[in-house]
Amino acid sequence: MGWQDQLRGDSLNWLLERDTPGVRYLALRDLMGLGNDDVELRAARRKAHKEGPIAKVLARMQEEGYWAKPGTGYGPKYKSTVWALILLAQLGAHIREDKRIKTACNYLLDHALTEGGQFSAMTNASPSGTIDCLQGNLLWSLMELGCDDPRLTSAYEWMARSTTGEGVSPMKDKHASVRYYAYKCGPNFACGANNKLPCAWGGCKVLLAFGKLPVKQRTPLIKRAIQQGVDFFFTVDPVTANYPNGMAANPSGNWWKFGFPVFYVTDILQIAEALAGLGLAKDKRLANTMRFIREKQNEQGRWLMEYNYTGKTWQSYGKPKTPNKWVTLRALRVLRASV
Repeated sequence: MGWQDQLRGDSLNWLLERDTPGVRYLALRDLMGLGNDDVELRAARRKAHKEGPIAKVLARMQEEGYWAKPGTGYGPKYKSTVWALILLAQLGAHIREDKRIKTACNYLLDHALTEGGQFSAMTNASPSGTIDCLQGNLLWSLMELGCDDPRLTSAYEWMARSTTGEGVSPMKDKHASVRYYAYKCGPNFACGANNKLPCAWGGCKVLLAFGKLPVKQRTPLIKRAIQQGVDFFFTVDPVTANYPNGMAANPSGNWWKFGFPVFYVTDILQIAEALAGLGLAKDKRLANTMRFIREKQNEQGRWLMEYNYTGKTWQSYGKPKTPNKWVTLRALRVLRASV
């Protein structure tokens, strides 16, 4: 069975329409499988950077490489450096097409990455500002943007070590050179923002980032962290999202609302994206999740915008509760990997 046999309509040609150059470029790359040197893909990539939403985000960047205000770039949400880079990565931006992207990547690394490998949300770039969702989101984004800075090695090292707990002292050990903090408070995605319980939203971002790291660059420590993360997500049927909820009695309803872009709020589709990035899209434990994803399409084989950031970013990526090309692209990538 071909992957398009899972669709109720011809959504692929819808994504390839020329009036949405950003989506068209990514559909050619990720669904049609065109190589980076393909003439059609190169032209589409160039147009996406010149005419699509990528251009609008880059137009807001300051010459030094930041958005909104200088510094670590976590605030204000969702128009500062951190969020701009995460958004650009999801839009398909790449260093090879615009030198401003490299400037922005370097600015972030210079101002938000600590010597210990933690990306910090704190204005003083203290390692105490580290948190899984930020670490994973930024590592995935920088890799997706084409950044190959050697400083990423320490960031991956910290992310892996803090996932497994190897060589990381408890938060209370204030004198330890490597320890947990108030937000990143323990192994297995434990998070202060989730009542010190494992946070699946943060863990999902961590696995996304690990999936971007080439297999040959995965150290034994990183491989152990990946396995621990995979084991965590399969402790329950992922489609139930029945992971620790902090103070809440039930999982957040946002788990089942597919959207674009995706920042720290996570959905079921992103669990599938993260596991697919690690080569697990065909795992039988994902069967119900894949079924749920397929069943959310309409009769034209399109997925709706159910969670959005309209008014919070620089532009809208679609009207709520209507068929959406960006969300459909996300779903089709996963379904393509599942066969």
